[in-house]
Amino acid sequence: MTPVARDEQALRDFSERMSAAMTAAGFPRMPARVLMALTVAETAGLTAAELAERLEVSAGAVSGAVRYLQVVGMVRRVTRPGSRRDLYELPHNAWYTATMRGSSLYDSYISMAPAGVAAAGGPQTLAGERLVELAEFFRFVQSRLPQLLSEWDERRRSERDTETE
Repeated sequence: MTPVARDEQALRDFSERMSAAMTAAGFPRMPARVLMALTVAETAGLTAAELAERLEVSAGAVSGAVRYLQVVGMVRRVTRPGSRRDLYELPHNAWYTATMRGSSLYDSYISMAPAGVAAAGGPQTLAGERLVELAEFFRFVQSRLPQLLSEWDERRRSERDTETE
C-alpha cells in the first residue's frame, strides 16, 4: 500500500475534534489533547517541549497532562540515553492497556456500593436501588471484559499475521 502525503493541518483539526469529543464524554481536556497529539504523531514519542509547541500550551499544562495519562496507563515516559529530556509515548496497544488498568476501578465501585446502599436507607429506597444497579452493572462489565479484551487481542494478532503473509 502506497502511503499518501500527510496533511498536518487536517491532522491537527482532527486531533482537536477528537479531543473535544473525549472531553465532552468526561475525559480531562489537556490529557485528551496530549493523547491525541501523541496518537497522530509520526514518531514513536514526543518530548514535553514538542508537545507544548504542537499544542501551543505551557510546559506546566503538558506536565500535568502526561502525569494523568501515566496514571491511567495511556502514556509512558522513556528516558533517552545521553539526553536530559524524556520522551512520552503511547505504550503498545495503549487502549487495551488502559482498559485493563481501568477494570480495577470496577472492584472499587462494587465494593463501595453496599456502604452507599446502607447509608441511603437500604435497597428499597430510590438511591439504594440506583446504587445496587451501579454495582450490578460494573460486576457485569467486569465479568465480560476479559473475554472482550481476549477477542480484541486475538483479532489484532490475526490482522498482523495476515499483513505479514
